[in-house]
Amino acid sequence: MSEFKMFCHQCQETAMNKGCSMKQGVCGKTAEVASLQDLFIWTLKGISFWAVRAKKHGWYDEKTAFFVDKGLFKTITNADFNKQDFINDIFEAVKLREGVRSFINGKETIQNIPEYAEWMPGDENDIHDKALAGTGGWLEIENEDVRSLKALVLYGLKGVSAYLEHGYQIKKQGKEIFEYLMYGLSEIAREDITADELVALTMKTGEWGVTVMKYLDEANAKYGEQEITEVNLGVRNNPGILISGHDLVDLEELLEQTKGTGVDVYTHSEMLPAHYRPFFKKYDNLVGNYGNAWYLQKEELKKFNGPALFTSNCLVPPDMETKDKIFTSGAVGFEGLNHIPDRPEGGHKDFSKIIELAKTCEPPVELEKGTIVGGFGHKQTLALADKVIDAVKAGAIKRFVVMAGCDGRHPTRKYFTEVAEKLPKDTVILTAGCAKYKYNKLPLGDIGGIPRVLDAGQCNDSYSLAVIAIKLAEAFGLDDINKLPLSFDIAWYEQKAVLVLLALLHLGVKGIRLGPTLPGFLSPGIAKVLVENFDIKGITDADSDVAAMMEGR
Repeated sequence: MSEFKMFCHQCQETAMNKGCSMKQGVCGKTAEVASLQDLFIWTLKGISFWAVRAKKHGWYDEKTAFFVDKGLFKTITNADFNKQDFINDIFEAVKLREGVRSFINGKETIQNIPEYAEWMPGDENDIHDKALAGTGGWLEIENEDVRSLKALVLYGLKGVSAYLEHGYQIKKQGKEIFEYLMYGLSEIAREDITADELVALTMKTGEWGVTVMKYLDEANAKYGEQEITEVNLGVRNNPGILISGHDLVDLEELLEQTKGTGVDVYTHSEMLPAHYRPFFKKYDNLVGNYGNAWYLQKEELKKFNGPALFTSNCLVPPDMETKDKIFTSGAVGFEGLNHIPDRPEGGHKDFSKIIELAKTCEPPVELEKGTIVGGFGHKQTLALADKVIDAVKAGAIKRFVVMAGCDGRHPTRKYFTEVAEKLPKDTVILTAGCAKYKYNKLPLGDIGGIPRVLDAGQCNDSYSLAVIAIKLAEAFGLDDINKLPLSFDIAWYEQKAVLVLLALLHLGVKGIRLGPTLPGFLSPGIAKVLVENFDIKGITDADSDVAAMMEGR
């Protein structure tokens, strides 16, 4: 039998910083799943081809739009590893595509219909053969600069899809953002699109990145604005459920269903900032945060003893030892794991199965004691603005350093710990995302009562950092945030971080350091454009970069 051959370069840990091209990616995704994901995105482009044209005739269907959104989200790094999910999704995509196509019948004559907009699989073998041929993969694009720009846009769109999916679970709206997703997919599918058009599309995606992050920020306000909070790191003597990911609606429903059962709930990795939201403080069964960043989950799950629920990306392929205790939800999937079905319209997800399993488990093994402090979203931080501005004017705070983004396994990521340790004591670190786990438990102290690490929450809360920067610039009477005593030293891993980068570029931020490596999907030519136009820098070593940042370089 022929073997699938993958080429995937969407994450920071991609092989040799060029692309995973073996039987399995560094993330654990198989070549077959990678090929099916490429084919699935190809079919989503087919939906988008017709949707953009149908829009001119008044078409909009939220079911189809959300399918495109969630579909992109499922292809983000460490989300869905299950090949059958993508086979099913490809059939559904073709069905929805034909629904949009039928809307146009009689309204407009479309010439030169591309294959992705009309291909009809007869059975799973057809899908298998089409994926095996590498359909929709990056290697079909010969020009490396065009390939690089299309990748930059697609990965930005995947970031949009993630933020939009979480916000949609709360707001149940977002038509214009859904439409931009389909427009962006239809544009990068064009074979005649020029490099200049792709550069413009890249910046437009950054603009929509700001829009969708604001959309999610407004949606999450359902749970209250963040407030300064001490989060418990210890454990109690009850069985527990560990919840990871970013979906606050899943957390709410899990907490409601575990009330009075004797089962505690602990957050893990990116779910830590839920503790900063006032809404969740009413649940005495929400005990604290257990463990650290996503990539350490295998060993931490063994010590936790109870089951774990993954509500969004950042699943690591599990060991047989813990497989039966891992549940997935939403866009997450893995062959053989328990999957919680989507909530019915107007209803709730059913977490009874994971709760019943938890009751049979031993309490968690304590990893650490004490607390950590967070909750510095933009409204909370701006409430401290006078105190912060006075500290800057008095010289007590010399510089702010944004060290947001993703954590990961790459050994060079110790750089971010070293930067935090080496930054002078008159600097403040602004953070969001799991990158904070590289330094959020270090004894870095405070400046006049202002903690030296201000955690604004999940990577989903990166919008807060942009708002803080803009408002500080206004407070100091500056017409450009680049004039602030502010440096960006960003850690990236997956596609939400790519969107955050594009959003910052749209806002005019220059001089961003990005590491531990520049994206492998950037061709030398496109990397040069970013360096020349936006002064994007790779990281070097902690001593050199700290010295440069303190000098405003």
